[in-house]
Amino acid sequence: MHTTANAPRPRGSFLNDPQVRAWAFQVIAVIAVVALGWFLFQNTQANLEKRGIISGFAFLNNSAGFGIAQHLIDYTESNSYARVFLVGLLNTLLVSFIGIVLASILGFLLGVARLSPNWLISKLATVYIEIFRNIPPLLQILFWYFAVFLALPGPRQSLDMGEIFFLNSRGLYMPAPGPSESFGLFAVVVLATIVGIIALGRWAKKRREATGQIFPLLWTSLALIVVIPGLTVLIGGNPLVWSVPELTGFNFRGGWVMIPELMALTLALTIYTAAFIAENVRSGIMAVSHGQTEAARSLGLRPGVTLRLVIIPQALRVIIPPLTSQYLNLAKNSSLAAGIGYPDMVSLFAGTVLNQTGQAIEVIAITMSVYLAISISISLLMNWYNKRIALTER
Repeated sequence: MHTTANAPRPRGSFLNDPQVRAWAFQVIAVIAVVALGWFLFQNTQANLEKRGIISGFAFLNNSAGFGIAQHLIDYTESNSYARVFLVGLLNTLLVSFIGIVLASILGFLLGVARLSPNWLISKLATVYIEIFRNIPPLLQILFWYFAVFLALPGPRQSLDMGEIFFLNSRGLYMPAPGPSESFGLFAVVVLATIVGIIALGRWAKKRREATGQIFPLLWTSLALIVVIPGLTVLIGGNPLVWSVPELTGFNFRGGWVMIPELMALTLALTIYTAAFIAENVRSGIMAVSHGQTEAARSLGLRPGVTLRLVIIPQALRVIIPPLTSQYLNLAKNSSLAAGIGYPDMVSLFAGTVLNQTGQAIEVIAITMSVYLAISISISLLMNWYNKRIALTER
């Protein structure tokens, strides 16, 4: 009896092995990418030397020499380009954070409203979605900026809201809080209250799963977050000192100001992204079997409780993945701020700093890295949450 265990491999069989071919193609691809990158790097270095352009990041230490309309940290014209980068980064994060929060709330309400049995509410939500998701975001930004906010009256004819809020063509002026001597105690009490509410929520969930009894968590949490800090204020005094804006000369002094560029950009991105989020919410709710609703009704649950405890938790598993894409789009669409001069990363760093220094490669590389880091951070956070709410198989 002859064995073929040690028989010579037929000619060409080594290359016909799928695993060998897979590794070979991967190695070839990596070598090609590295070679292309090395060629581009060498070519770029040669061109820079030929034109007498000095590469590097030393320019970040040079003085900027220009002012910025909005900065969340202290900034003067004598500060460095590195400080300008930080100002632009914070302004970008501010717009992205506010836009994501507001778009999530508005989109969720619109998605639920479109499924409402009320004909008028459903049609109004449909009209909103079909209009605003089909208009380019840049046009919406330009509309709110030029046609709405810049068309407001000047500071002397400001729209007065309770003599503490003033809206005019230069922005929205509002009171600015500052810490007082009792702020530390108040902050500790608020933090302890939040921790207590989280613990109460976990207890209420375990109690509901064990007995089926629903604890009024929402109203109890609202009562705790109002009553306990309120008693702290009565005992220890006001934890905040407010600076109210006052009209001095031709403009307001004191308080905070939200410039028109920030308001227009935030409002446009919120309205635009909320239309897409609403469709994600609607599809997620419709993906839940109607039998879940019927089972909840058979148990005597009210429609609001059914939506909050039965439908939404299951719909989130369908909503979260496309919702992540909308958050990423909003963060990237914030770069459209350059169209109205809002001082974000693109307008400040990839615009003014690039024009002044001529360090195009370094500036664009830093800007691209920042947006990449923001997008990856959002993706990691949403993927973590998606895994947390995913069904656990036994």
